[in-house]
Amino acid sequence: MAPSSIHGSAARVGRWQKFMSGAAEVPYVFMVRYADQPRQKPLPRPENDAARLEWAWNNYLQGLERMSWLADDSLAYLDCLGGTELFAQAFGCPVHYPDNDMPFARPVIHSAAEVSRIKVPTLDAPVLARQFKFADELRRRAGPQALVRTVDVQSPMDIAALIWDKNDFYPALLEAPAAVRELSAKVLELLTAFLDEWFSRYGRQHVAHYPDYLMPRGLTLSEDEIGVVSPELFIDLFLPELATLSSHFGGIGIHCCAHSRHQWDNLLKIPNLRLLNLVRPVDQRQQVYRHFAAHTQQWNDISTMAEVQWLIDQVPTARAVLEVVAGSREEACQLLENLQAMTCGR
Repeated sequence: MAPSSIHGSAARVGRWQKFMSGAAEVPYVFMVRYADQPRQKPLPRPENDAARLEWAWNNYLQGLERMSWLADDSLAYLDCLGGTELFAQAFGCPVHYPDNDMPFARPVIHSAAEVSRIKVPTLDAPVLARQFKFADELRRRAGPQALVRTVDVQSPMDIAALIWDKNDFYPALLEAPAAVRELSAKVLELLTAFLDEWFSRYGRQHVAHYPDYLMPRGLTLSEDEIGVVSPELFIDLFLPELATLSSHFGGIGIHCCAHSRHQWDNLLKIPNLRLLNLVRPVDQRQQVYRHFAAHTQQWNDISTMAEVQWLIDQVPTARAVLEVVAGSREEACQLLENLQAMTCGR
């Protein structure tokens, strides 16, 4: 299928836009996961750049082909997602590359006294320039109409916790909060500059870093360090930078896989929260849907029809991405038909 076939996704994009805006006529969108020939994604290592590029291109073409026979709300996109090490590496962190796992950054500072020597890198930093080169080539192949998935974006505080040895970083949250703020402010400056450039090149409407939902406007990021801090520290150190990012970009989507029950009320304080993805066990997912039903769109890793039915019956006001997994084309089409029937009239 030719890349120009992406124009056939206009109706899907429109549904996503209405869903993300809170429009009453689209309370659910449907994601049916199925791939005819799954291709293992190469690990984000420098020597794998060429292989990752071809994987991303083939994944895009496969997404276009899937759209021709499966009428859910999945979108074809150019996948630029890498690892969590990206921005920490730009700040000078060395990176460890395991043989069969994702890379990760090693801390480059070990005390509050070292924070002042950390300089904000420019977008010419080699690791950042590589990301733009990668996305530029995919966009060149696909054309300007293609949606682009962002790199892995962590919150400024989460990135600071990669740059700063956590054995010292956690005590510093209480003992040296000024240094913590200084480092996170530097990260915030880099993130803002990087994403301003990213969106100027590839469009403000994009596919989120995780999960892969359409973000008409705004940014998405992961916020996991909130699981190990108090609600008071969240308000003092985390909330201001999240509010700043949301204000600057026009909304925010948040992924969190930490145990964050004690922060749920604080998450409600984030302005323009467009979608929340909390990765939790099924019993907590049910609590999550109830807690945030009146506040934002949610995608909390539903993967069974029973969970979908529970959500429709028990939390009818929740706006949610309904995700199921199929083992064949036939099953994918049947699951979609079932989802549409279950939610008809909602």
